[in-house]
Amino acid sequence: MTSWQDFAQQAPDFAAFGKTRFQSGVAYLGTLRADGSPRVHPVTPIVGEQLFLFMEPTSPKGKDLQRDPRYTLHCSVEDSSGGYGEFYVRGRASLNSDPFVRAQAVQASPYVPQDHYIMFVFTVEFAFMNTYVDGASQTRRWHSPA
Repeated sequence: MTSWQDFAQQAPDFAAFGKTRFQSGVAYLGTLRADGSPRVHPVTPIVGEQLFLFMEPTSPKGKDLQRDPRYTLHCSVEDSSGGYGEFYVRGRASLNSDPFVRAQAVQASPYVPQDHYIMFVFTVEFAFMNTYVDGASQTRRWHSPA
């Protein structure tokens, strides 16, 4: 599985674009319910050495990820024309309680996570970006070599 840091080393421009898009506002996390149907959650992703997400311990998204770690995460867009572009990743999430890793996430976070929040670390198995130049769509895809 590929960490955000590995993704950034393998595709630096791609990862930089993704980091900017994830920091531009709310993103949308897709998870799978127990019955297999999809669920979407507004979230604030944290991009550091890893891709992190904090949440309440009772959050449905956390329950979904603990049951089935597959996820997708899509940035917000500014308007119906695609704004500054689209970016999404997919991979697997893991609940992490390591104090050292948590400190890394807190350091990279744009907000102060509450002490009781649980934290997930996300791998990047696939990334997609779509930008719009002079009305034309330019799409790129990246797949983890692992």
